Amino acid sequence: MRRGVGSPALVLVVMCAGMFLVLLDVTVVNVALPSIRGSLGVGIAGAQWVVDGYALAIAGLLLVSGMLGDGFGHRRVVLAGMVLFGVASLGCALAPGLGVLVASRAVQGAGAALLLPGSMAVIAGVYPDSAARARALGVWSAVSSLALPAGPLLGGALVEWGGWRLVFALNVPVVLAAVVGVRMLVPDLPGDRGRRVRIGVLASAVSGLTAVVFAVIEAGQSGVDVLVLAALVVAVIALWVAGRRIPRALLGNRPFLAANSVALLMNLGMNGTLFVLTLYLQNLGGNSPARTGLLLLPMSVPLVLLAPVAGWMVARFGPRVPMLCGAVIVAAGSGFWGLASPDGGYAEVAPVLVACGVGAGLLTTSVVAAAVGALGPQRSGLASGVNNTMRQTGTALGVAVFGAVAGSPSAPADFTAGLHQLAVVGVLLWLVAITFSVLAGNSAQSTQRATDRVPAARCGRSRRRRPVLRAGRRARSRRG
Repeated sequence: MRRGVGSPALVLVVMCAGMFLVLLDVTVVNVALPSIRGSLGVGIAGAQWVVDGYALAIAGLLLVSGMLGDGFGHRRVVLAGMVLFGVASLGCALAPGLGVLVASRAVQGAGAALLLPGSMAVIAGVYPDSAARARALGVWSAVSSLALPAGPLLGGALVEWGGWRLVFALNVPVVLAAVVGVRMLVPDLPGDRGRRVRIGVLASAVSGLTAVVFAVIEAGQSGVDVLVLAALVVAVIALWVAGRRIPRALLGNRPFLAANSVALLMNLGMNGTLFVLTLYLQNLGGNSPARTGLLLLPMSVPLVLLAPVAGWMVARFGPRVPMLCGAVIVAAGSGFWGLASPDGGYAEVAPVLVACGVGAGLLTTSVVAAAVGALGPQRSGLASGVNNTMRQTGTALGVAVFGAVAGSPSAPADFTAGLHQLAVVGVLLWLVAITFSVLAGNSAQSTQRATDRVPAARCGRSRRRRPVLRAGRRARSRRG
């Protein structure tokens, strides 16, 4: 296999392309959901699983994919993820029914899980200078922001032109080109080969997250019954087992935990909003998929435009200020859910779109900076893996929660009443995000302290060794 010889700038282009494709598939499918429901004859719960099958696989596997990259090399893991993603995309395009489609989406998510943290770790590795790394990560965040507007726009156009299957088939040639780029340009980067992948932790985490999402979706369809309660019990046990294996150095790192909590809530709110708004605009408003993609631009354009501004704010004030500003703006805009109308009126919900776009534009870069800064570049694979895990967990929960609250658009009056309830849910959600933003690390000193604690814990340094060392020095001085 030929080793990569590309410049850092070319490596950045390839990593951004792969990451963009993965994030595109989070949003591109939303505008295709009404067509998928009609073609395969599925209800709102089936539509939720088409989105959540992908997000859950990413969230569960990201818990260990950063470790895989550290242990086997991020270049190899990125290549494996791209191949898996491409094969699964073909499976989605050829799916004869909902079961095959959801299963293929889950395999797609597995490939995406290998690619996402690897791309960020490769960028950190080829840019050793902190200032250059910050600029590169700013570009990475800006490109990732483009996936939101490109997803609905591209998805809407493809659905009208060639049907919903073309949305997935288009991934295959793009993946082939990306694989060639990785083989030619991306270098091998050493990782922390002392890290082990624990299959038990992985199984517990995936089982717990899936059980939570299943319980929420099932409760939205049938209410709280024995099946929902059983799923919640499974979720509690599985997540408790997985949580016991989380390193204490991470559990004790308050800035790291707070930043990732904001990341979870951010994706919960944003992707939940995107899911129900797509149904609102198409099913109640009667808009075509392509027109729906255009109507969603007020949510996506501010996100793209404000990404560089957020990067400047992080460099000037630290991540806490843009995180707080973004959460406050979305909290204020969430109240406009109460104006949604049964006829799918657009003007009533436009403020929700704008607030989400502005808030996400400020939050996306800052939560990444806060999470990576709390652990330091030497553990960038783990930091990016956990951060993306929380974001994809938020995506899965957002689709489940917002879909359960809103209900089915087949009953416009009930669906509109559910959207009105989202006004309260949204405000409460973002008030919690504001609280975590206050707790997130901000100063260079706090970030350095958090960084210093992690290598110390990993290398087994202990203050109890110091008296022994001092005693040895005194003994040598007496002999002298």
